[in-house]
Amino acid sequence: MLREPTRKHVWEGRTISVVGDVYRFLVTAQETGGTYAQFEATVPPGGGPPLHIHSREEEGFFVIEGEVTFQINDETIVAGPGMFANVPRGVRHCFRNESDEPARMLITLAPAGLEEMFFAVGHPLEEGSTIPLPPTLEDIQKLIEIAPSYGIEILHPDGHASSST
Repeated sequence: MLREPTRKHVWEGRTISVVGDVYRFLVTAQETGGTYAQFEATVPPGGGPPLHIHSREEEGFFVIEGEVTFQINDETIVAGPGMFANVPRGVRHCFRNESDEPARMLITLAPAGLEEMFFAVGHPLEEGSTIPLPPTLEDIQKLIEIAPSYGIEILHPDGHASSST
């Protein structure tokens, strides 16, 4: 089946706040036949997801601006503009903005589908917004509860699985 090309301007794309970060979706499973999804992440100082493992998809990160610290298994990498990292499925990882300025990245998921978890957990923002809503305990709990149904294992900082109880 032929699909229509997808084009988005800098202010376009479904934009959501997910536990303190902002994600603007450039292309989703619906537009790529499930092959990949890509979104722009705006990560404020202190922002970033907890340590986790994907069981279904690989994840690629390209830093556009700012600085992001990645933990990939036991390695810590401080990445600036132009740096790329690919994380295969099954690998422990997280990222955090440890600087005083917001950071921006392109994140690619292959295959697509995990974006549906972000839509289920996140809060809609106006297209083009880069200001996240403050994360709440309810948002964090919802993420911990829903993540396993999308093949995501969220780990405590010590590397052990979190519990939704």
